[in-house]
Amino acid sequence: MAQFGRSMREGLPYPLGATWTGLGVNFALFSSNATKVELCLFDDNGEKEIDRITLPEYTNEVFHGFIPDLRPGTFYGYRVHGPYEPEAGHRFNPNKLVLDPYAKAVVGELTWDHALFGYTIGHADADLSYDERDSAPFMPRCRVIDPAFTWGQDRPPAVPWERTVLYEAHVRGLTKLHPEVPPETRGTFRGLASQPMISHYKRLGVTTVEILPIHRFVDDSYLVDRDLTNYWGYNTLCFFAPARRYAQNPDTAYSEFKEMVARLHDSGIELVLDVVYNHTAEGNELGPTLSFKGIDNAAYYRLLPGQPRYYINDTGTGNTVNLSHPRTIRLVMDSLRYWTTEMHVDGFRFDLGTILAREPHGFDEQSGFLKAVEQDPVLSAVKLIAEPWDCGPGGYQVGGFPPGWAEWNDKYRDTVRGYWKGDDGKMAPLASRITGSADVFGHRGRKPWASVNFLTAHDGFTLNDTVSYNDKHNEANGEDNNDGHSNNLSWNMGVEGPTDDVLIEGQRIRQMKNMLATLLLSKGTPMILAGDEFARTQQGNNNAYCQDNEISWVNWDIGEKGESLLRFTARLTALRRRFPLLQRGRFLNAEWNEELGLKDVTWLAPDATEMADEQWGEGYARCMGVLLDGRAQATGIVQRGTDATLLLILNAHHDVVEFSLPEVVGGREWRLLIDTNMDADDGEATFGFDHVYAVTARSLLLFELVLDPSYGSVRTKRRAVHVMPQPVAPAPQPAPEPDAEDEMETEEA
Repeated sequence: MAQFGRSMREGLPYPLGATWTGLGVNFALFSSNATKVELCLFDDNGEKEIDRITLPEYTNEVFHGFIPDLRPGTFYGYRVHGPYEPEAGHRFNPNKLVLDPYAKAVVGELTWDHALFGYTIGHADADLSYDERDSAPFMPRCRVIDPAFTWGQDRPPAVPWERTVLYEAHVRGLTKLHPEVPPETRGTFRGLASQPMISHYKRLGVTTVEILPIHRFVDDSYLVDRDLTNYWGYNTLCFFAPARRYAQNPDTAYSEFKEMVARLHDSGIELVLDVVYNHTAEGNELGPTLSFKGIDNAAYYRLLPGQPRYYINDTGTGNTVNLSHPRTIRLVMDSLRYWTTEMHVDGFRFDLGTILAREPHGFDEQSGFLKAVEQDPVLSAVKLIAEPWDCGPGGYQVGGFPPGWAEWNDKYRDTVRGYWKGDDGKMAPLASRITGSADVFGHRGRKPWASVNFLTAHDGFTLNDTVSYNDKHNEANGEDNNDGHSNNLSWNMGVEGPTDDVLIEGQRIRQMKNMLATLLLSKGTPMILAGDEFARTQQGNNNAYCQDNEISWVNWDIGEKGESLLRFTARLTALRRRFPLLQRGRFLNAEWNEELGLKDVTWLAPDATEMADEQWGEGYARCMGVLLDGRAQATGIVQRGTDATLLLILNAHHDVVEFSLPEVVGGREWRLLIDTNMDADDGEATFGFDHVYAVTARSLLLFELVLDPSYGSVRTKRRAVHVMPQPVAPAPQPAPEPDAEDEMETEEA
């Protein structure tokens, strides 16, 4: 078994991974504590080990070697020698085949077996024991790739943050049931970028598709035992290899991913990856040895100070990747640059992002990772979105990331859901949320787009289920309905689940319209969960992480109800594009401009007077108007803007509210654009000043000011709405830090 060993040369310690040079393959593997690394080569089927070669050189903590004439397609893995001393943090075991952290392709499935563990399961000393069984028969293989791909004229769409509308989707679930997507491509990268899907994105008005994890991941053993899978994919093992399960032909996953990106870009659609760099599938000290653990456990993972046998578990999954180690930072940075430069993605959403900014003392805005990203000329130019929490101490960090980052804003979700559900005391917080959450993000020059506003995400109820269920229904997960969140801020309106009651169904549709309109008319970056635009349901399951079936798959048989909601959602995104005021990249300040005679935002009571301070404190208050004057400039340059003036009325009261339409300088009348209680078309209905509009219970309205033709010929003066310099809304008290377990991905809890 030495056919290649005789030709092995010393090679280079860079780049890390297996690199085909055209003349052969260079192998380079970092380990600061190993004593020897053996390269294992397999036959053309990846089944039989045909050679085992010691990498001949060790330079700057990198083992490396070069094999002439070796070509792409070669299957390989490593066996790493070193001390097996768990109490010192070392878990080397050369009986275990380990995957290259830099592998660009990983072939074959992991088969759960006791041989995968570095210790002997059932031994009295547990992980302190040493297992000599060979794990290779149960492990997937790394594969050398040919990186060649013709991108042609591909260019990133580079959608400005202010115009971005995110669409969160699962590659498989999005198209698995789509009748117009070719059957052979349903549930694949190609399906996601097929023409029917491109047409849907365009019609819906989204600019950026954000997909759940597609890095190679592992199905947890406890799920396999129950005939379930890790459907969401938050159990990453390889940071460079695309998951073969999403390819039409698993052997071409690498190129199919690139084809998907190219087709999306050709249509002006961006792609953002949900990435999991906070933990791996290797678990804690009782987990398997698959890659990092057997290469350099003490470098790749955060270990308990003074007891390095054990792992710090700020992720809730058993281990935490050690972003304080320079080589681990380099691994993550190399992965991010690879997906940006080689795979052409447009940004990243970082799962449990607080973890990445942790140093030994806790979350640090000046952490090594955040500094590395900020100064990187490639990564600082793409979209960076943090899930700003984890389950460790001080893990809730919404608003705590540095300039340049956007963040999931769960305060937005909870406030909007609570307001439309009818909870007390939500008007003041809502005022901040719909104007960009300046109380959270309005510092250090950060813009409203830093707030990623969302109502729903993959984790939790869909929008339809939020208005259809009071309680979660996760029985299919096999955990006696004990998994998933219990506090969903949902309301079934009197019937749990589907109903034939026409009145209740009408109320549910209106509530979905209310929340979608709130989302898409708010300042900030809106994110729509795939299927919410046509009332998709998960049958009350709010933790469908293990459901690779009709519970999670998007059902495109949407009926007239779904089609109507889809038309409404598309109309909202069109209005967002039509009115620059809704996308303007500055926070509103509600200050009176004497020269222009305008305020950018005025908060109105139903009698059309400006809300007084004491009215914000009325816990029972349910209805308010938001007058947004696009003619007011926030640039500091005194000039009249050309933007429209809009009036947004939100009524979460259980009864009709009589609302007087205000008189506004320069205007003639109000044109109704949206009433969630009816289908209203542009230009069909206008109303004069002081008209008393009967605002239906639990509904939202949007009006556009029709200007007087003579406006602009005379100097503006104060009239109609009484304006006083005051904050947009009294700054609500910061919400208490939520239970971290409720805020993290449930599959990681």
